[in-house]
Amino acid sequence: MHDPSKSRRLFLAGGAAGLGAAIAGGRAAAQADRGPVPTGPVGRPEPKLEEEPPLSLDRQLGWAVVGLGDYAQGYVLPALARARRSRAVALVSGNPEKAKRVAARYGVGENALYGYDTMDRLAGNDAVGVVYIVTANATHAELTVKAFEAGKHVFCEKPMANSPAECQRMIDAAKAAGRKLMIAYRAHWEPHNLRAKAMLDSGALGQIWFASSDHHRPLDPSLPRDQWRMKRDVAGGGSLVDIGIYSLNGLQWFLGESPNAVAATMQAPPGDPRFAEVENVFSAELAFPSGRRATISSGYTASKKRIDLWGDRLVATLDPATAYQGNRLVVSNAKKAEEILTEETSAAQFTGEIDHFSQAVTEGTEVRTPGEMGLRDVRLIEALYRAARERRWLDLNPDMTVREA
Repeated sequence: MHDPSKSRRLFLAGGAAGLGAAIAGGRAAAQADRGPVPTGPVGRPEPKLEEEPPLSLDRQLGWAVVGLGDYAQGYVLPALARARRSRAVALVSGNPEKAKRVAARYGVGENALYGYDTMDRLAGNDAVGVVYIVTANATHAELTVKAFEAGKHVFCEKPMANSPAECQRMIDAAKAAGRKLMIAYRAHWEPHNLRAKAMLDSGALGQIWFASSDHHRPLDPSLPRDQWRMKRDVAGGGSLVDIGIYSLNGLQWFLGESPNAVAATMQAPPGDPRFAEVENVFSAELAFPSGRRATISSGYTASKKRIDLWGDRLVATLDPATAYQGNRLVVSNAKKAEEILTEETSAAQFTGEIDHFSQAVTEGTEVRTPGEMGLRDVRLIEALYRAARERRWLDLNPDMTVREA
């Protein structure tokens, strides 16, 4: 399996060409030493696989995917098809015809298709071990509870829910069912993020007193996936909830601590129907118990996903930081900038989080991103919205609730 901690330096064009010539010359010399190339079929030794092969089907944990929108079809189901420990064995959708078409593409039998109103029938499907909730934010709590009542483990997209009370309901349902709950913070398995985290923890970046993170993407009302995001009751908020959560969760993960005070502002352009109910730009300052400071911003008009870790030896810049593919890590100081290349691509984040949960379920181990982390972040989001409304700094308790005066 590839080691995401490995890296190499990018060569300038001339250097790369010289390196290529040296490799080609070395290959020619080596071939001359070995003699002529055989022209007929020859036996070969067992290859050294770059990645471990998948487990046998009987050892892979079955997953039911709930919600068949763009993200589920474009990333979740393909990731399950690539995973080592996990596979899709059931689908849940409000559109039966769409479910049949998707099922045919991924080899899911029509007897394993369910509606949102028939999820209780999952209890009778022993092939399903995990239910993956990939639906609008406002539905997470209800569907999660249904899955636990059917006796399944739950993997839920972020944000966990629209309120701390809903998050707590999900956690309580998991405990009552004796099942595991994990929130899909995929960047914790993204190779470039892992490399930056390893550099920070090892001290390679030096002391960090400041960090920043900016997550913006255009909101397009012509797309079904964005239409519900314009409705506060469904989405729970605007850009902060949708993509700002990458900044909030990511900075806490990198720095290893949560803020103890926050200040914030938000903006919704007048006359733009996209922002009749939710904010466009949200910005915040975060103060941490260690004395560190951070800023975050999110927005629904520009396009950027970036994290900067400002060390006194090196600055680590992830840009893009949390895209579905093509993420990059560059470290720099006043004299040079160097791109750190990982052996795994950004696609590893999807299979990584899925197989991690399957392994935790199968082996009875703890998950990296549990429901308690999701609750913490939803409490922090709630505090940030309050800080923006009241236009003042708010002190926070360790559980991210607001400390009242």
